[in-house]
Amino acid sequence: MRHKRAIPNRSLRVSDQIQRDLAELIRDLKDPRIGMVTINSVEVTPDYAHAKVYFSLLLGDTAECEAGLNEAAGFLRNGLFKRLQIHTVPTLHFQFDRTTERAAELSALIRTANATRAKDD
Repeated sequence: MRHKRAIPNRSLRVSDQIQRDLAELIRDLKDPRIGMVTINSVEVTPDYAHAKVYFSLLLGDTAECEAGLNEAAGFLRNGLFKRLQIHTVPTLHFQFDRTTERAAELSALIRTANATRAKDD
């Protein structure tokens, strides 16, 4: 029974470590398409073969940045090989995370609704 609980914890630890290491490795990339990137989360498949890496971008074109990161995925994976103490380092798949964008849009809608309500009162 105890073993079953250890596996999700290990997966979370690996995801967390990949997230931290990628943040450092991405800073060293010279590709001008890759701007100020924040790694929001990493989801690793149970067999550690693949990892979806969700990122947000402070400045720049999200599609260009995503393309640049996915082109650099092999290089970044090699960097992870040297840092991670695991048998299989997953293939990286970068995806722009729209969560912060949506949160900002919702906040703006709430502010507008509150301002309208205040004006009506």
